Amino acid sequence: MTDHVPVLVKEVIEALAVQPGGRYIDCTVGGGGHAAAVLAHSSPGGQLLGLDADPEAIGIARAKLGDYRDSVLLLNENFINLDSVAAEHGFYPVNGILFDLGLSSFQLSSDARGFSFQHEAALDMRLSPEQEDTAEDIVNKLPEAELAHLIKTYGEESYSHRIAQRIVEERPIKTTLQLARTVELAVGGKRGKIHPATRTFQALRIAVNRELQHLEIGLEKALHLLGYGGRLVVISYHSLEDRIVKRFMHRESSDCICPPNTPACVCGHKASLRLVSKRVITPAADEVQLNPRSRSAKLRVAERITEWEGQTGITNGKGPGFTGK
Repeated sequence: MTDHVPVLVKEVIEALAVQPGGRYIDCTVGGGGHAAAVLAHSSPGGQLLGLDADPEAIGIARAKLGDYRDSVLLLNENFINLDSVAAEHGFYPVNGILFDLGLSSFQLSSDARGFSFQHEAALDMRLSPEQEDTAEDIVNKLPEAELAHLIKTYGEESYSHRIAQRIVEERPIKTTLQLARTVELAVGGKRGKIHPATRTFQALRIAVNRELQHLEIGLEKALHLLGYGGRLVVISYHSLEDRIVKRFMHRESSDCICPPNTPACVCGHKASLRLVSKRVITPAADEVQLNPRSRSAKLRVAERITEWEGQTGITNGKGPGFTGK
């Protein structure tokens, strides 16, 4: 199995402002790389709740974080359930929440998952085996016009109509390499800096896992679990994700979100976040050289500036916490 190399580890620790005894949530624990760094820097007394929709990721993270078994709770959960999971385990309010939205190396290299066009595999692309629709379902069942729209919207692919037309002509398409070859034929072998199938695979993965919709929900729920001064840190890997994160942080750091032409504020919105860094944080050149997959990573960070709106009697940073399991 390919070792997963977490990106921007030093920057994540600084962005989260990790402190001894702090409590943190890793919403996409993956191989456990960021979680291990957070636990090391929050010792002694630190606690971490780690979630991942992929049950295989939880198993890998549990093995990696074995030395911290009394300080970490790992759960096979999608972060859209972040609020209910935190409530169930008494893990609120928290000092920091991390979303690392990229796929782990073991997911990309898995012959059974179908995330990569570099390996022959069934067109699955589900993060969780409990999900119903696979990439194969979308590729072979969606009408051509809808398929073209999906590839254009989620893949930002300028050849979307040609690709969708060719896919429909080649149906049924069952494997990753078959789909990759179909896309290459559709675009006439045109190659830029990335493989011609990259954007199509991205679009299908996003659609299968409803990644953009889940991200919007997860960010909203994370905001309400942060204590005063708590940090929200998000690493995204393509413009669609980054746009959602940027828009969310900008909105929640503004006192008024009325349309620009509104004569006077009628929304009543009050800022709950402060942008810690107005500029996006990206990997240094040496990290990109060591880990080329980090080249597209973008980190954004914001800090909670209002009191936590939680249950009566719980004060910021001093609420209940789970017992390590």
